Amino acid sequence: MKRKFQPILLLGLFLFTFNSCKNETEKSENTEDKKMAEVQKDEDFRPNFHFTPEKNWMNDPNGMFYMNGTYHLYFQYYPDDNVWGPMHWGHATSKDMITWEEQEIALYPDEKGYIFSGSAVVDNDNTSGFGEDGKTPVIAIFTYHDPVGAENKEENYQSQAIAYSLDEGMTWTKYEGNPVIPNPGIVDFRDPKVTWDDINKQWLMALATREKTLFYSSQNLKEWKKLSEFGAGTGAHDGVWECPDFFPMRVDGTGETKWVLIQSLNPGGYNGGSGTQYFVGDFDGKTFTPEENMKELEEKHKFWIDFGRDNYAGVTWANVPKEDGRKLFLGWMSNWLYAQEVPTETWRSAMTVARELKLVQEDETYLVKSSPVKELEKYRSSEISKDAIDVDEKAVLLDSSDLDLAKAEVKFSIKDLQETNYKIILSNGNNEEFIVNYDHTAKEFSVDRSNAGQIDFSEKFTEKNSTAPRISDSQDLKVLMILDKTSVEMFFDDGTTVMTEIFFPNQPWTELSLESENEKFSLGDIQAYELKF
Repeated sequence: MKRKFQPILLLGLFLFTFNSCKNETEKSENTEDKKMAEVQKDEDFRPNFHFTPEKNWMNDPNGMFYMNGTYHLYFQYYPDDNVWGPMHWGHATSKDMITWEEQEIALYPDEKGYIFSGSAVVDNDNTSGFGEDGKTPVIAIFTYHDPVGAENKEENYQSQAIAYSLDEGMTWTKYEGNPVIPNPGIVDFRDPKVTWDDINKQWLMALATREKTLFYSSQNLKEWKKLSEFGAGTGAHDGVWECPDFFPMRVDGTGETKWVLIQSLNPGGYNGGSGTQYFVGDFDGKTFTPEENMKELEEKHKFWIDFGRDNYAGVTWANVPKEDGRKLFLGWMSNWLYAQEVPTETWRSAMTVARELKLVQEDETYLVKSSPVKELEKYRSSEISKDAIDVDEKAVLLDSSDLDLAKAEVKFSIKDLQETNYKIILSNGNNEEFIVNYDHTAKEFSVDRSNAGQIDFSEKFTEKNSTAPRISDSQDLKVLMILDKTSVEMFFDDGTTVMTEIFFPNQPWTELSLESENEKFSLGDIQAYELKF
């Protein structure tokens, strides 16, 4: 089964068109109002351009690699229901990380257990020996999860295994010698992320346990040696550590290289539930040592890839060409607090837009910034440009006569910030609002989605407003918003602070506005694009 990821018409727009064809005698003001107030549901909530499976349950991205012009995305998948169940690896491919084509299921559970999260590498030098007839092997590394052992509360119910592909990730053969890393007696022993460590000439694995990351090395992807551990007393620990990623990065604009450890945990995220933190430091081929000032700055900066509630378990693509040079990242756009209860029945959850990560140094602190990949730019159409203006209390930045806010990219800035609150508001004709507040006195963002549409599916969805620190000290606030039907990804100050949030409005958003508690404020140039899909 293959499926091109296509946009789906909004139910409200369909009903409006249908009614306009009726005989005028059949219309009444009450009937028309009722039709226009028809709530969105299910397929109307399917994103225009974020990846979702055709049907049923999806969570963590897995096994992402690039090869011969194609980006591969595997993901935790349960093909028989729209809630979590026996895990498979689903599969999708793309030429640009934006438009996806769903493929056949890649890995199925077997007698050893479910197929939990992991990674994949392109073994260009055939270190594994799996290559045949000049075909380059791709190796998937995943966790076997034995449900019987888990139910019996055994400690060794998870182990690490591999499979290989000789047709660029389309079909897989599981290794007869599995598991390649048996469980040493650790509960929550999973999610192997493997990369080629070109500095130390070894395959390097980061493996999550309940409260720390374990590092392993190998020369052939079959035999692994434990190197060290990291995590005790460092970072957030109010949940189980999951889905690590570990790689070197050049500090932007310098010749310096640092190592970055991305480490998700659930619960215990910055705003509750799922979240993804990161650490920056040095690696000597065996031991990871974080920067000395990271711990003392932790309270001030909060080292999180995304502060919103809906970006989890993100990892990076393997085998990105050196001439490209980017570190490319993708996350699961949901939260375990309510992911199985959101108001979509055909499918559950989406992935974030693909992002480029950059490592920067600001005032002796290393920070990971992120921005949407440049490939999104080729989908731009219907450009809207508005000049900088001085605003009295409120400015309507865009409305539905400008472009479709269900598939849009919007950039603007607030100039010369004052010690006051600023509000970015998405609204519709149903009196629903999604509000982003920036308090410049406290240097803090907050998100209120309590009146942003359907919320009664889970009390945890709106039990608190998401918050995030503003890390930049600039007097101008830069804002980039990527809007899809049921999500917004917000990149503040060139991606120094990022927030991703989902919502389920009963009608499409029709207006994006900005207001301040002060009577006047200055607004920089507005640049917006409708994205064509």
